[in-house]
Amino acid sequence: MKEHNDRYGINMKKYCREHEAAMRRALDEMEHRSSHPGTADLLEYHLEKMRWIQHERLIHLIVTVMVVFIELFVVYLTVLHPELGILPPIIMLGLAVLLGFYFYHYFFLENTIQRWYKIADELYDTLRQFKH
Repeated sequence: MKEHNDRYGINMKKYCREHEAAMRRALDEMEHRSSHPGTADLLEYHLEKMRWIQHERLIHLIVTVMVVFIELFVVYLTVLHPELGILPPIIMLGLAVLLGFYFYHYFFLENTIQRWYKIADELYDTLRQFKH
């Protein structure tokens, strides 16, 4: 049995990169064959992975929007209530850094799913080509 070192979560970049590379290899192999058995199964598998990433993307969007609202509230406190001292600006800075990481990860997920749409299109085209 394969050992997993993802006790604290998986490396999403590696996970996506490995799946995309496997799909590209499969598509390259299909180009060199006259028939394509298993294409429908491969497409189904790929679409399932896309659903997982789309779910991940939705969750990150929801969390990012919530953090933006919290950040805006802390900005409000910082600007309009300076008597609160140094704590609101420190929180504001921390949230700004956190948002930077959230935006970066969301950007990665968005671009990944868009590349995967292209892979799904190629698989659909391959299926259509051999049905006619």
